[in-house]
Parts: sequence; C-alpha cells; structure tokens
Amino acid sequence: ALAIGSPLGFENSVTAGIISGLHREIPGSAGQTQSLVDLIQTDASISPGNSGGALLDTQGRVVGINEAYIPPAAGAVSLGFAIPSATVTDIADQLLTKGTATHPYLGISLGRLTPDIQQKLGVHTDHGALVLGIDQSGPAAASGIRTGDVITEFAGTPIRSVEDLLAALRHTQPGQKVPATLIRADTSQSVTLTIGSRTG
Repeated sequence: ALAIGSPLGFENSVTAGIISGLHREIPGSAGQTQSLVDLIQTDASISPGNSGGALLDTQGRVVGINEAYIPPAAGAVSLGFAIPSATVTDIADQLLTKGTATHPYLGISLGRLTPDIQQKLGVHTDHGALVLGIDQSGPAAASGIRTGDVITEFAGTPIRSVEDLLAALRHTQPGQKVPATLIRADTSQSVTLTIGSRTG
C-alpha cells in the first residue's frame, strides 16, 4: 500500500507498507476523542499532515483515505489507519449531489460498561454499549431507550462495545426500522428504532 500526503508540510510525500487488517477500531476517550470504526490498518507511515491523503494499492487504485495513526509515545510504531474508499465515495456522492452528507443518527451518547458501572446499575452482563445520555427529541428516546440502558444487540448484530454499535449504525439508513435488545435493571428488553439523520 502507498500513503500519499503532506506530513509536517512536506507536500506530495509517499510512504509504502502493507495492509495489515480491515474493520479495525480505535476506541475514543470520554469527552476528548471520538471512536473510529471500520478502518483499514496499514504500516505505511502516516504522520500529521497525511490525513485526507489517498491510500493506494499496488495497482494505483484508491482503497482508502488516510485518517489517523497511533503515535510512537503510545508504545507502537507504524500503526496507520484509513477510511475505506466505499465509505468515502458514498459521502462524496452525497456532497456532490446535495451539498451535504446525511448520516444515521440515534440521539444517544455512549460509554463503556466497567465493573463499577455494572455494580451500580445492578446488571450482570459484561458486554454492550452503555447509554450515558439521550437526546429527548431523538429516535432512541422515541423508542423508549433510557439513560443507563445497556444495548447488547442492534439490527441483528451482537454488541460487545461502543465501537460495535457505531459500526452497526453506519450500515443503516435514515428512516430504516431496526430492532435492538437492551438490558435495564438486569432485565432484557426489545425495542424497535426508526433511524434518524444528521447532516455534516
């Protein structure tokens, strides 16, 4: 794979590497960074200034757009990530035809289910996406989801983490009705959500 960009202002720089994996996730940190999901992992060097550059295969085809890297200070080197070209193409098509891109929206903020939180909520499941906050005018609230619920399945996909839910949401469309399973006070419940939309 070849990564093209302008690291640290050095324009038209090219680095080479291999694609190590697909559907990778970078967990976010609460209140600071957003989780990134469904990424291509490469060891082609990606540095500040590479974001937005193309990731090419050996035949010169664009397979992704460079998005992020894990800094050496975190204890690793050559861990770069790109958004798949199919995702980028869909967004670009919307921008070209409508001037804006529409994304599926639930109207919830999510967090990790830790042992301390499990104990406080009185739930025995050790996996799922914890609902930390909710937009009272959003789709999740309309379906009956509440703060403190733990979503364990969404649109037929088992949910073990926040990243699982974000990845599953990405594959839905605004207006689509999807089933979800949640744990509330250690009781399993099923709801149906109508996916909302947001622009950006």
